[in-house]
Amino acid sequence: MKPYLSKSRLISAWQCAKKLHLEKHHPELGVISSQTESLFATGNEVGDIAQRLYGTQKSVEIAFDFKTMLAETKRAVARADAPIFEATFRYEGVLVRADVMIPEADGWRVIEVKASTSVKDYHVLDCAIQYWVLRNSGIKVKSISLAHVDNQFVYQGDGIYDGLLLENDLTGGVRDMERDVIELVAKARDAVTGPMPLNNVGSHCTQPYKCPFMSYCWPMDAEYPVTGLGGSKARLAEWVIAGCRDIRDVAGDNISTELQQRIHRVTHAGVAEVIPGAKEILEALPYPRYYLDFETVAPAVPIWAGTRPYAAVPVQWSCHIEEENRALLHEEFLDLSGAPPMRPLAEKMIECLGDSGPVLMYTSYEKGVIKGLIEMFPDLEEPLQAIIDRLFDLHPIVKAHYYHPQMLGSWSIKAVLPAMVPGMSYAGLEGISEGTGASDGYLEAIRPGTDAARKAALEEQLLRYCRFDTQAMVEIVRYF
Repeated sequence: MKPYLSKSRLISAWQCAKKLHLEKHHPELGVISSQTESLFATGNEVGDIAQRLYGTQKSVEIAFDFKTMLAETKRAVARADAPIFEATFRYEGVLVRADVMIPEADGWRVIEVKASTSVKDYHVLDCAIQYWVLRNSGIKVKSISLAHVDNQFVYQGDGIYDGLLLENDLTGGVRDMERDVIELVAKARDAVTGPMPLNNVGSHCTQPYKCPFMSYCWPMDAEYPVTGLGGSKARLAEWVIAGCRDIRDVAGDNISTELQQRIHRVTHAGVAEVIPGAKEILEALPYPRYYLDFETVAPAVPIWAGTRPYAAVPVQWSCHIEEENRALLHEEFLDLSGAPPMRPLAEKMIECLGDSGPVLMYTSYEKGVIKGLIEMFPDLEEPLQAIIDRLFDLHPIVKAHYYHPQMLGSWSIKAVLPAMVPGMSYAGLEGISEGTGASDGYLEAIRPGTDAARKAALEEQLLRYCRFDTQAMVEIVRYF
């Protein structure tokens, strides 16, 4: 019997045959990140909108049930009187579920829906697999298209999403890919039924998706894994293939970039390197000092009128205010009513930050968010631009003057803080402890079906997480 192969398994084999083998035989070795889970949820949201856009009153959705879905699809196709969602077909052991099938004269228009904002190489392969299975299942495919999110679409409100998806006709290209699909199916069968493929690590480990088995294939159990050198995955892979597990295993004369040489040198030393100069720069900053951090959401399906898909929309901020005597005050904004928060968020921030004193941030993200607020509210341009003019980015100061081996090649605030200030770590935060979790937590909190107790718990976690970000910046400045 031919092994069951889904379209996603074939894409896994295309990325790496070893990945597919591990998915089939050792799924417990995989690590599914919160970012990956969030991507799955986003795909479902876009799929729901696609059904609204392409559906009619007679539309049929085929439920995912191995016992019935093939037969249900066969009956719906025979009627050919309405769009079918998740139509299911199997050929040569390969099972596909077509997102959208629309009946046309003497055939079907097939549409695959993706949450991305452009057509990728693996999307074309995805459609080619679908076309191969449908054609060999007796379906006359008149055309096959890929619909993706148009990130220039501006939501006007009232639940109207006409124009959210852009269609790209791939019919001509996928018809020419039959040999590629047949070869891929054979490769996937070997990966599933045979021994584990001996694939080396490389740049494919993160393309088109970050593989959940990175911690299995890469030597991540070393004290300072080679990946901590950063840079090209292909170059890192060369060192791993050569037998290097730890940064200290790599010969210094094999390292060409200045940044990697610095990481290598400090890791060998085993203690933090503090380069003079940061103290003087930071001491020159006047008071009061404002430490600002935003949390944003960027849903593929916009929530509020005037926003675009995947555009970062600020929903929360925290600000620690440091006086000259080192006394700290704290202000914050978070509205979980579900109403558009952007205008009140901007107005309260303008009031909080006053008209003098540096506004410290970590990376230039906050600058981009405030620019976005200016686009939304041109009448607030003057005070918002005045805040932009006061912004001071801590990240380049830290990167130029500090490195600790435990940072493993990252100058993110989450890597820097526990190295500088032992005992302060994002890992110790209960519940929400990183940006994707904060975004997902906010969206869950404003969902009408979220019960009061869960909403209250999310509110506490969101406030604590954002407040921790600005407290972290205070501690970093005080360290120097």
